[in-house]
Amino acid sequence: MATAPSSSDARRRRAAEVLAGLGRSLHDAKVLSVQCASGHHVAAVFRTPDGAVIRAATGRRSHGNRDRVDTPHGSRPARVPWSDFLDAGPHAGAVPAWCDCGAWTLSRADLTAWLGAGEHRVVLESKA
Repeated sequence: MATAPSSSDARRRRAAEVLAGLGRSLHDAKVLSVQCASGHHVAAVFRTPDGAVIRAATGRRSHGNRDRVDTPHGSRPARVPWSDFLDAGPHAGAVPAWCDCGAWTLSRADLTAWLGAGEHRVVLESKA
């Protein structure tokens, strides 16, 4: 018997639906890009009618030149990005993310502060 999805699961599923609903205008809705020091895409924040939505890369993936996810190779299925609303309430946890450098944990408070400061691209410190 399957268990009912938790409210956080339903919220993340809704966030993914909202992003999918943007279709071709998704690129225009991006307000913040988060990258590692090596230039890998770690996460992005999008403005949507339902509020700011975070989309983060999850797990290793095969890819082509210059970390372009749209030029895959290999036989592994594409990973589904992790999505959630930025303002998901006081009990929402940190944002899990990944790039070829490894796992990252992003703070919702940091993402909110970067947006408030007018940042459009943030480069995370390297994992030394």
